[in-house]
Amino acid sequence: MSNEHKTSTLPDIRQTLTLNASIQKVWSAVATSEGIAAWFMPNDFQPEVGFEFHLDAGPFGHSPCKVTVIDPPNRLSFTWGKDWTLTFELKELGGHTQFTLIHSGWYEDMVTEFGQPHAVVRDRMDHGWTGLVQKLKSQVEA
Repeated sequence: MSNEHKTSTLPDIRQTLTLNASIQKVWSAVATSEGIAAWFMPNDFQPEVGFEFHLDAGPFGHSPCKVTVIDPPNRLSFTWGKDWTLTFELKELGGHTQFTLIHSGWYEDMVTEFGQPHAVVRDRMDHGWTGLVQKLKSQVEA
């Protein structure tokens, strides 16, 4: 990463919520291909560091991803597309699970693969994640 980007970085998207579900149940929902497909996007994810997979973003095509961290049942990170990293952090809270989603890799002076400014897409994605984490919540608490 070049230094000129570090000064114009936009904040990470961070969403944290407490789920009324065991950490193992939440881990299965965020760290398996079937689990991720049920609340986020169809994919061919495998839970191993270095594994390259794709998220099926519908009209936006298949986004290349690569697993960078896997620490069951507490942390999963993967790169998404050319700029982003997604991290799911789980913390056990006495029968409940605190889930934090971190979407990083936002730069004011960069555009996405589709030519849209990061600042515009970040705002849209921030709202989108709100709905997705609620979908995850209803899934694991069912």
